[in-house]
Parts: sequence; C-alpha cells; structure tokens
Amino acid sequence: MRTVSGGTRLPSAAAAHRHGGDEANGGGPDEGEPQHALAEYPGVNGDEPDDEPSDARLIEASLSAPERFAGVFDRHADEIHAYAGRRLGPEHADDVTAETFFVAFRKRHRYDTSRPDARPWLYGIAGNLISGHRRAEVRRLRALARAPHDAGERGAHEEERGAERASAAALRPALAAALARLSSAERDLLLLVAWADLSYEETAEALRIPIGTVRSRLHRVRAKLRRHLNLPEED
Repeated sequence: MRTVSGGTRLPSAAAAHRHGGDEANGGGPDEGEPQHALAEYPGVNGDEPDDEPSDARLIEASLSAPERFAGVFDRHADEIHAYAGRRLGPEHADDVTAETFFVAFRKRHRYDTSRPDARPWLYGIAGNLISGHRRAEVRRLRALARAPHDAGERGAHEEERGAERASAAALRPALAAALARLSSAERDLLLLVAWADLSYEETAEALRIPIGTVRSRLHRVRAKLRRHLNLPEED
C-alpha cells in the first residue's frame, strides 16, 4: 500500500498487478523471480545513480518488474490527489487517484518512453475520470457560489488571478459560479494550465490535441470567463 497526503491509503502498483495488471501487459515476472533484466536501468536495480531515473525509465522497467511502477506512484500521487480534490472535493479525491494509477498501470505498455515526465499522461487519465463526475463538480461549484461573500480587499483582477491559481476550496462565489458555467472540456483545459501548472505543450499532450488548439481554445475560455466575471476584455 502507498499513502497520499492526509494519510489516505491507496493501492500500490504491485497490488494493481495482482488485480489484473498482468492481463493488460501480457504477464510479468512472479514475485521472487530474478530481476536481472533491470540491470540496464540505472536507479531501479538497487544501485542509486547521481540522478534519479525518469518516469519513462521506471515505466519501462515496470514492464518486466511491475513493482517498479510504485516509483511513479510515489512521485505523483499527492499531486494528482490534490488536483482531484480541488475539482471534486475530498469525498471523490481518493477514488479518482486510485483509479488513475490503476488505469496507468494497466496501460503502461502504451506509454511513449520518449517522454521522460509522466505528469501530463497521468493528468490526462485523471481528467477523463473527473469528467465522469461532472455533475458532482458542478454541484460543488454552485454550492461554493452560494457561500457568503467575503468582502475582503481583493478586487476583480485578483478574482481573475484566482481563476488561474486558487484552489476550488478557496474560490470566491463569483468565480465558482463562473467556472460552473463553463463546459467540462473548458474547465479541463483551463485548470490543467491553472491548477496543474502544465505548460501548453504538456496540456496538449494530456488532452491529445495539437498545441495550437490549446492556445486558441484557452484564449476563448479565458475570454468567456472574463465575461462571466464582468471583467474588461484583455488588450
């Protein structure tokens, strides 16, 4: 088992292997079987190099030694859990995180190992799972929109910055209402950039669309959000 922030216990990659990972990948070595095949992968055979192995290296190694996928989980589970919690609330974050890594484990043989960082791939999987809870997300945003307004000193432009950086738990009501009016696909695009802090290229990878499409769609989504917030158009 592995844990994410808050003490939540989630299944490890080895557990995923026992629950069907071998079927997805055509089988793997039994526990206790010599792992000499991993000698070519620095940092995954017990000898730690100066630099830790990339996600791609760990995923490639996990094809013959499934337990090595736990390294990917350990690196990214907290981040995926936090993102799911921002989108859906803590009641769904555990399930989305666990399922994200189960799906990733089952599909690891399809991973493009020319991409060293698995974050965009994992966020893409998580986004697909979150989309299955779109009604819960909208209900959450509408509930936040009905929360008492905090008459603080932050102005409209800070509220716009909140759309880019704040967590859903801290959203001001007007911003929560504006996000609720976006489509699920529009929220996915905006929040991968804003909350997951993915680059345009990484967002394109996560959503499997061209980077030019990311730029044009994000421009439209931001303009739509500004209209919902009654903010002036950007120059």
